[in-house]
This record gives sequence, structure tokens and C-alpha cells, in this order.
Amino acid sequence: MNTYTDPYVVRAETPSVETYLHLRAASGLSPRTVEQASAGLPHTWHAVTVYAGDEPVGMGRVVGDGGCVFQIVDMAVLPAHQGQGLGKQIMAALVGELERRAPEGAYVSLIADGDARFLYEKFGFRDTAPVSIGMQRWI
Repeated sequence: MNTYTDPYVVRAETPSVETYLHLRAASGLSPRTVEQASAGLPHTWHAVTVYAGDEPVGMGRVVGDGGCVFQIVDMAVLPAHQGQGLGKQIMAALVGELERRAPEGAYVSLIADGDARFLYEKFGFRDTAPVSIGMQRWI
């Protein structure tokens, strides 16, 4: 393990529903319901949870169809633990697993909020505009 992440441990595991909901809300991501998390989390392709001792303090997930398309989602680190290189550790774990298991030519996307784009650029992600533009719709 890299010394700059001590005393943190990055585990390849999907967070529990409770942890997922807490980390999203406490890190400023849009809230989700127990029903949404309970339905969505089992469909995770790969995830990591970061711990400080026994406390979950960060997470990230990859979702997708397992062959053609993947999306990195739910990147979250509790504010008290930001600035410790945990986002970089989460991304390294997610991208590493994609490089190991996803088929060659698979499309991987993400939505970069604010300055997070600078982190994602370090892992080879590029702005898609003007070729394409990300779009969204809430149900």
C-alpha cells in the first residue's frame, strides 16, 4: 500500500445500502432512497470502499453491461478525509479493474463535477465535446 493513503485501506467491495446512502449524502452527492440503493447496488460491476479503521470514508463504483459500455459512478469521499489522495486511489482501483476485465474496445464514461475533471484526466478521460455532449434526465 502507498504510504500517503495510510491509515486508509481500499477494499474491493460494494458498500452496504446504509454506507452508500451515508457516503453520498455526507459528501454532497444527490441523495438516494433505500429502495433505489437496494435495487441498484446488486448490479454493480465492480466497486471499492475506503476505510479509516472500521469506518467507511469513501467509495466508487463501475456499472455497465459487462461488455460494451461501463460508467464510473458514485465517487465519494467524506469531507474530513478529502485531500488525502483517496479519490486517486479509488480511481486507480476502478480503472485497474476495467483494464483487467473489460473487453478491449469497451466504452467507459463518467460525469465530472467541477474540479474532479482534473483527477479523471490523470486516468485518461477526456472531454467529449464537441463530438458529443452528455445529457441527463431525472425520473
